[in-house]
Amino acid sequence: MESRENIFFNKVSIIGVGLLGASFALALREKGLCKTIIGFGRSEDNLKRAKERGIIDDYSLDVRKACEDSDLILLSTPVGAFRDIAERIKDALKHGVLITDVGSVKGRLVHELESLMPDGVHYIGSHPIAGSDKSGIDDARADLFNNARCIITPTEKSDELAKGKIILTWEAVGAKVEVIDPFAHDEIYAAVSHFPHIIAYSIVNTVGDVDSKYIGYAGKGFKDATRIALSSPEMWRDISIFNKENLIKMIDAFRENLDKITKCLMENNASCIEDEFLRAQTLRKKLK
Repeated sequence: MESRENIFFNKVSIIGVGLLGASFALALREKGLCKTIIGFGRSEDNLKRAKERGIIDDYSLDVRKACEDSDLILLSTPVGAFRDIAERIKDALKHGVLITDVGSVKGRLVHELESLMPDGVHYIGSHPIAGSDKSGIDDARADLFNNARCIITPTEKSDELAKGKIILTWEAVGAKVEVIDPFAHDEIYAAVSHFPHIIAYSIVNTVGDVDSKYIGYAGKGFKDATRIALSSPEMWRDISIFNKENLIKMIDAFRENLDKITKCLMENNASCIEDEFLRAQTLRKKLK
């Protein structure tokens, strides 16, 4: 593995200049880890603003052009676009380029992206746990990844030097790196991230179905429980589809818990209800 002192990229391409992509660019720049940062995205207005703010040095509306001669490419679009982007850029990549991402889904997608890479091009999956319900460059900051967990998901085919350099890069921008199998990653994050988003969206929709005017009476508890329902529907649509098998298992388990509470209510069984709430409270207290 290379030393941290050797982590430097002449050209970095950020594909999708939103909160995470822009924050990664700012962090690289602050740490002196690159010379030039090029952005690509669907909105030229957003790219112009990113350039004006000094997040990127320049941009292109042609993803192939944005990635030409790059040493490091970060995929920071919704995960549903990853394969299409990889197909479009693969013939324009130079030998030795590293490709990583900030996607919340790995599993089969990691293996598919890896199989699309030409010889000498190395893809290593990454998932920094540092997002929010915000998605734009206005909330981007160089310290977003400080002390944040970042999951790296190599496969048995991953190049060891490439993996090491990706790990060191995330550590250099402040993240605490953990290496996990891609499929194990998706099981974990279905439970603690993807499923809670589905529930938050469903809670809001349920209130809306009963009477949308009730939303105006919501207090802090409701806002805390449903904050993540403010997240990008496009991004979470893709995550849900790509991790659907694990999500269906979580929804089935959740349904069983709701059925248990329903039964307690129908039987007017106060101690049963309290036991269920206590069980949840005890587990939740373990979360620091």
